[in-house]
Amino acid sequence: MDHKAYSFLACSLTSSVTEDCIEVAMSASSTDNYPEESIENTLEASNRIEQRASYWSSKGEMDPAVPESLVYKLSANLCVISGIHIQPFQAYFQFGFPIYSAKAVRFHMGHLKSPFDMERDLLESASTQRFSDDMFVWTYTSPEFPMAQVNDTQKFHLPKPVLCIGGILKIELLGRVQRQEMDGLYYICMSHVQAVGQSLSPALDVDILDQTGKCSLKYHPEADYYASKEKGLPGSSTLQSISSTLVQRSVRSWEHIILNALLANGVLPDYEDLDDDNLIAYY
Repeated sequence: MDHKAYSFLACSLTSSVTEDCIEVAMSASSTDNYPEESIENTLEASNRIEQRASYWSSKGEMDPAVPESLVYKLSANLCVISGIHIQPFQAYFQFGFPIYSAKAVRFHMGHLKSPFDMERDLLESASTQRFSDDMFVWTYTSPEFPMAQVNDTQKFHLPKPVLCIGGILKIELLGRVQRQEMDGLYYICMSHVQAVGQSLSPALDVDILDQTGKCSLKYHPEADYYASKEKGLPGSSTLQSISSTLVQRSVRSWEHIILNALLANGVLPDYEDLDDDNLIAYY
């Protein structure tokens, strides 16, 4: 049964099928007017909600260097993320139509430190949309990307696809560029956010067992066929054939990669350039 799980994973990692993997907007480091300018607005497809603009806004700051962060829950505990799409907000109702972008962005992916012990804390935090950073373990940190001050969707492609185990994404917004005329303070505002990649659910799932990163991989064979159909992937028998080169070279290497991504940086290696020995040693 193990080889089918790794076969499904191998084919998913090499698939060109992509989707928006964000499911829930969890927390913003600050919000100017809640709930009108909530982080939840960044998941709306439209630029307007009930005759008003749809966007998230930070609180204003005198210092343009003060950063902000947005935290999202992905659609599954196992996702392969290839890029993040962000559109800054242009205030068409203010003089000069200012665009409240950030100077740069950086991305983190990871998991809750202890999903079981922290369930109560999460419920309490969800009511205020404020989550402490020490509630999470970040297993991947991207390079810093410059952000342009334009009213367009900006596509930030990660150097390599990232296997996110635990399903948590944090977007760091570094530096402010736009001062609001009415109060002289600097703000960051975002209209839309997407995490582009592929969810490996429901065929594959993972349980984080403790704060050390120990986890348990779960394979649901009954979901394999249906997940493949929905995502345009081949069925189980074809999966095994297509990914045989990857899987047969080192089936256990897949398990090693998944279980140790939490303890390393989560980046998927270029498997075509690796043999069995250095594939296992990659992490």
